[in-house]
Amino acid sequence: VQNLTKQYPKKRALEDVSFSLTEGVYGLLGPNGAGKSTLINIISGILRPTSGAVFWNGTDISALDWRYREILGFQPQTPPLYKTFRAEEFLRYMAAVKGLKLSRRELDTTVNRLLDTVNLLPDRRRKIGEFSGGMRQRLGIAQALLNDPKLLLLDEPTAGLDPQERVR
Repeated sequence: VQNLTKQYPKKRALEDVSFSLTEGVYGLLGPNGAGKSTLINIISGILRPTSGAVFWNGTDISALDWRYREILGFQPQTPPLYKTFRAEEFLRYMAAVKGLKLSRRELDTTVNRLLDTVNLLPDRRRKIGEFSGGMRQRLGIAQALLNDPKLLLLDEPTAGLDPQERVR
C-alpha cells in the first residue's frame, strides 16, 4: 500500500497511508470513522483512491485486473446476500460468478466443507432470508473462502456473531 489518500466531498478518510505486509494475519484497529473500511475497500479494488496505489507482489492491482480478483477473497462489512437463495445455492452461484472451474463433485465437496467450516452445514437448505445476522455473517465468510484466496480481506467479520461463534 503506497501513499493512499481518499478524499470524499466533506471528509478525508485516508491521508498518505503506506505499509507493506508479508504472509500472516493482520487486523486493523481504530475508532469508528477512522477509515478502516475505506482502506479495505481500496485494497479489495472496490473503491479507487484519490491518490496512491495498492500493489500485489510489485504490480499495481489495477493492472492485474481479473488476476487480482482470482487471488482475492473479500467479505464486506455487510455482505450482500440473496435472501431467496438457499445457503448452498448461494455458494454455488458465487462459485460461478467467481469463475471457479470445478467439477460438480469438487463443487459439492467445497460447498459442504465451507458450510461445515462456518457451522452452517445443517442449515444448507434454508433460505438466507430466514438466517439470523450471525448466520448471514458466517455465510459471507464462507463465500470469501470459496476460491481458496491468497489474500483474504474481512471487514468486521465477527459483527453479529455470538461469543461461541466468534471463538469458532
